[in-house]
Amino acid sequence: MAASKQLNLLGQPLESCSTNPVTGFFRTGCCETDETDIGRHVVCAEMTETFLAFSASRGNDLSTPRPGFAGLRPGDRWCLCAARWKEAFDADVAPPVVLAATHESATEIVPRELLIANAADAHALN
Repeated sequence: MAASKQLNLLGQPLESCSTNPVTGFFRTGCCETDETDIGRHVVCAEMTETFLAFSASRGNDLSTPRPGFAGLRPGDRWCLCAARWKEAFDADVAPPVVLAATHESATEIVPRELLIANAADAHALN
């Protein structure tokens, strides 16, 4: 189900990444972006324990609950900054990518081939 007028990596309408927890730069559930999203929160990824520990070690603790944020758990989907996903890939801890919910502009930072090779929803390519 399409949730946005923006496009995903497949050239189709961007699908929702997660509404539980609600993600996205604009907290719409989609990895939508515009010029105000300096971090480019455009990669929809399925959290893993390894990635969450890596992110915390880099100063972005996504697991610890805070007011208005329950904290992420393995299996949750979240819109990540494309550069953080690439950093995690380079460290061999990148979480799987949900292609249908990843914004097409992610390829400005991460090579398309890497995102596809790490797809959680490879069936979307067919």
